[in-house]
Amino acid sequence: MKKDGYLSILTKGVFKENPVFILILGTCPTLATTTNVVGAFGMGIAALVVLLCSNVLISLLRKVIPDAVRIPCYITIIAGFVTVVQMVVQAYFPDLYEMLGVYLALIVVNCIILGRAEMFASKNTVGKSALDGIGMGLGFTLALCAMATVREVFGAASFAGMEIAFLAPYKIEFLVKAPGGMLVYGLLIALVSALTHGKGPKKKSFACAGCPSAAHCHTGACQSGKEEA
Repeated sequence: MKKDGYLSILTKGVFKENPVFILILGTCPTLATTTNVVGAFGMGIAALVVLLCSNVLISLLRKVIPDAVRIPCYITIIAGFVTVVQMVVQAYFPDLYEMLGVYLALIVVNCIILGRAEMFASKNTVGKSALDGIGMGLGFTLALCAMATVREVFGAASFAGMEIAFLAPYKIEFLVKAPGGMLVYGLLIALVSALTHGKGPKKKSFACAGCPSAAHCHTGACQSGKEEA
């Protein structure tokens, strides 16, 4: 594959196939860990590491794992890497470990990681699978950080735990609660959709070729060969 092909694999998880804002996956950790930028970043990096490692190992074993038991095997591999990440975070970043709580362990059943294992790593080479894991992990991390920034800055008048004094009288505490998280999530999805797909409906042209009634149609549209919708 050419270099631009590898670049496409790496960047699609960030832009065209962002797991949070485009594919709408991983909603549970997205809503639960985005009240603080530090927690969001930690969750994103943890998921990125697990994605990268599990994608590489599953790609290496793709011709060995029987189809009948592939999902249990994927979950076992992912669970092994999640356990390692969880132990490292608990040992070296205890505050982050307490902040993430049960959601760190729930990376095992994160549909983003299992989905990439099934849809990509099990069908592609190690190099491509590694790039896919990094890209999807970066997209997940950036999405979490973007959402956490909005919620923490406007909901708690702080950023990464550092107080923003001039915003304190105007903070909207609703945003750091569950309903506020859903509101911010929906608004960001709408924003990303508008930026990636353009604004407003586009005109489409329809030709008569292939229409079963074209031979019996006497409208001006058919005679001219197309109709603007």
